[in-house]
Amino acid sequence: MRRRDFIAWLGAAASTFARPAGVRAQAGKTYRIGILETVTAERNSPNMAGLRQGLREHGYIEGQNLQIEYRTADGRAELFPGLAAELVRLGVDLIVTRGTPAARAAKAATSSIPVVMAAIGEPLGVGVVTSLARPGGNVTGFSSFVTELSGKRIELLKECFPAIRRISFMQNMGNPVAPPQWDQTQIVAEALGLTVELFDARNEHDLGQAFTTMAEHKIDALSVGIDAVTQANAAAIARLAAKSRLPTAYPAREFVDVGGLLSYGPSYPDLYYRAAGLIDRIFKGARPGDLPVEQPTKLELVVNLKTAKTIGFDIPPSLLARADEVIE
Repeated sequence: MRRRDFIAWLGAAASTFARPAGVRAQAGKTYRIGILETVTAERNSPNMAGLRQGLREHGYIEGQNLQIEYRTADGRAELFPGLAAELVRLGVDLIVTRGTPAARAAKAATSSIPVVMAAIGEPLGVGVVTSLARPGGNVTGFSSFVTELSGKRIELLKECFPAIRRISFMQNMGNPVAPPQWDQTQIVAEALGLTVELFDARNEHDLGQAFTTMAEHKIDALSVGIDAVTQANAAAIARLAAKSRLPTAYPAREFVDVGGLLSYGPSYPDLYYRAAGLIDRIFKGARPGDLPVEQPTKLELVVNLKTAKTIGFDIPPSLLARADEVIE
């Protein structure tokens, strides 16, 4: 077990063993949790496994005292309001969301049902919470730190491929958290002496056109932002990047699992696992608006060496030594 994983395990174990015996699910009650997601349940299985594990540790077990209602927009953010309204009509006890559009839809659909954001790119300034320390209202959860990490991925690309000069950033700019990511990408690119170009991808058609244009503009490397559109089309993006022989950095390991080259970002399964703790506190009477929005504590670098070899990229040994996981 790696040192950082061991430390994370110790923290989780300590909180579990320190939990008072009385803090368990109420006997005889079945809790209904609505899930408002960006991708299908199959694609989201690692994150849901983290959530279910955390819930089990707090005494919530599917088929006994827990029922999960899973709803996905599958890359179409415009579906979130209707899906959120459906969960409200079902009378769920709590809604778990991922991403800004889902969180905003849930907040707009109800002011009484608690909402836990398993991950949101930027909690402030998007109409979800009023502050990190005291969110107010019925929403709390976890930030996924996407703005700051957008710049880190540019640094990573430059470290891996020193010869690059022209890079691109692909993101759905219709997502309110996207503009700050683009700003940060430009700041870091300029500091590294790189020219950077934006590709606004709001649907599957935009993705294909973006890669065609990147080839015409002789782009050397690509950074991909996280959004319902890019998540739902992760495999297609990875395939097009490989076909274009374009070194690409992704925001989460789910992209690397389907053939992407490398990723650096939060461990989303860990965020979902931690979300179970907030859910338990809320079910025991805590008000979401009084629970601070937290940041990720586990970042991970994942490299797909198989993809690198297939398309002829050499990953520096120094980077492989730092990677949390290397897929071979």
